[in-house]
Amino acid sequence: MTLRRYLQLDVFADRPGAGNPLAVVLDSEGLDDGDMQAIARWNRRPETTFVFAPTDASADYRVRMFSPTREVPFAGHPSVGTAYALLEADMVKVRDGRLVQEGAVGLLPLAIEGEGPGRRVAVRVPRAQVVEVGDPASAGLQAALKGLAPGHLPPALMDGGRRWWVAEVADEESLRSARPDWPAIAALAASTKSMGVCAYARTRDGGDHDLAVRAFVGAGEPFEDAASGAANATLAAWLAHNDALPGTGGRYVASQGREVGFDARLHLRVDDEGDIWSGGQSCLVVRGHIDW
Repeated sequence: MTLRRYLQLDVFADRPGAGNPLAVVLDSEGLDDGDMQAIARWNRRPETTFVFAPTDASADYRVRMFSPTREVPFAGHPSVGTAYALLEADMVKVRDGRLVQEGAVGLLPLAIEGEGPGRRVAVRVPRAQVVEVGDPASAGLQAALKGLAPGHLPPALMDGGRRWWVAEVADEESLRSARPDWPAIAALAASTKSMGVCAYARTRDGGDHDLAVRAFVGAGEPFEDAASGAANATLAAWLAHNDALPGTGGRYVASQGREVGFDARLHLRVDDEGDIWSGGQSCLVVRGHIDW
């Protein structure tokens, strides 16, 4: 019997059931690639992360991330949730408000705000670049965005480690009521080697968020993501590129997931160097051990 500490969390949420689920195996030494993939497949969470001792002295820990079907080099909500889980388990210590994560994309800093269960964790994401500004005459793009009333900025293909089409919608109500054309989104994802469409709209009610966001994943089996830190960070890069950030001081809040039964809040920040930080609160839902 090999018992390993095991947690499940909701990420980008202040209460259970509102955020993006994540499973974390805290004691991963001795697990090989096949073991980790099998555990992730068994979990059926969007991602399962596995924590190891760092190989770089400047890192606090090393992490590997797996979806149910493959290893993922980087994703936002697993980075945020894993750091939160390690802090709750008292396995890492914050230094000058930061932790450093070692992973497949290298070393990434995480900013920690506050203490205890209400703390917020944000990861500095790899810089995203504009690959292509959408051609209004593109049949594939038109099909994928059918029914989404266009907003001020044109759609664009962004690459931040994963490629996303980001598309502004005229208003929040139109975005929230939209019904995605999954075959068209899947075709666009395949033809542009992207994840799919991250659609967004600015809010006008002065509530607790500045943007509403929906992430339609067309790569693999199509689904709508409950809360994607990487997609939102890629969107933030596009907004910053156009001097069109909402909020104040480079900070804003995005609401995501209501349309699929969640209610996440993602806190985005663009710092003075142009780096983007994607984060929010997390909450622990399951604490225990896995016997594998």
